[in-house]
Amino acid sequence: MRTVDAAGLQIGDDQPPRIMGVLNVSSESPYKPSVFNSPDEAAAYVDEALIDEGADIVDVGLESANKQFEVLTAEEELDRLDTALETIESVSGDAVFSIETRYHEVAEAAIRGGFDMVNDICGFADPKMPEVCEEYDVAVAKMASPPDLERPGAVEDVDDIYDALELNGLTDKTIVDPAFGGWSEDKTIEDDRETFHRLREFRGYGQPILVSINRKNFLRSVAGRDTDDALAVSLAATSMAVERGAHVIRTHDVAETRDAALIGKEFSRPRLQETVEGIGLQELDVTTPREARRHLDRLGADKDDTETAADNSVTRVFELSGLDSETRNRLIDTCETVGVDCVSHPSDDRVVLVGTKSSYEELTEGLSGVSGQISAVVERIRKACC
Repeated sequence: MRTVDAAGLQIGDDQPPRIMGVLNVSSESPYKPSVFNSPDEAAAYVDEALIDEGADIVDVGLESANKQFEVLTAEEELDRLDTALETIESVSGDAVFSIETRYHEVAEAAIRGGFDMVNDICGFADPKMPEVCEEYDVAVAKMASPPDLERPGAVEDVDDIYDALELNGLTDKTIVDPAFGGWSEDKTIEDDRETFHRLREFRGYGQPILVSINRKNFLRSVAGRDTDDALAVSLAATSMAVERGAHVIRTHDVAETRDAALIGKEFSRPRLQETVEGIGLQELDVTTPREARRHLDRLGADKDDTETAADNSVTRVFELSGLDSETRNRLIDTCETVGVDCVSHPSDDRVVLVGTKSSYEELTEGLSGVSGQISAVVERIRKACC
């Protein structure tokens, strides 16, 4: 996993989770406590409500991403940039300042004016955006989006999100964002939930991950909460996101989110990452063959080799009970021939199976035509391993 340097702030696996607080200079933004027109008031908010509460990064938005509003042009965003620039000049605290935009002209003007980082909510739909970020050597968060400057984040299917993040490539300092939330009418709560379930897959890019899940509807709906009462569900999801490999959490609730992120980091499974005798060593965070496949895709290896390795990458363990002696013995014998470990005791009707997706597929084939009972069980196991 690459560690990204954002104006001196290190972002990666071996770093603490980074908190991105939010400031809006757009009157139409829905979260009013973060909206300011006065640079002095905005600076005070940044110092007191964001930096003092633990924000490492301050993300400044020039317009609302709400799909109900018309998209601003680059010129209209530039007209609002002066307020943002005056604000960061007046901030006394220390933070990395990120400009949220979709236009390379705005990003360049912001960087020249003192911003340290770019948050591109259209995922390099403007092909000059990565060029500007590389030229100025700044970190850039790249949000999954169709290649359309007027439709940010309207990607629904998780596989399509993965492909969208490949649009116009990645810089060495790219942080990937799978884009949670209602950016379009087509994106559903179920789409967001599936993306969260599969969050580890985005580690396959080898780049840090940013998530923006604060008080989002796909979390609120689980507990039946409205936005005002959704802090608890956001914090629970924050811990889970960090445990699953997220590195930057974008939020309006800085202090609480920081605490939740630290808990997620503390109880994450340790991943070995060090250099031994000049050789880089990194343990990949893989819990499903699909996650392994994302990592292997980076190597550009033969597709068949990749599929085989991915299918053998994760061991799944199942306990079966209620087996009659004949079925039990047939299962044990077949397991020995296909590479599934089968642990049992002669006087017990239970067995424990330990195997990979590939070995369970072979077990299913080996038991085809046997009693319908055990065939159905191993077929169910095979499907669970996909």
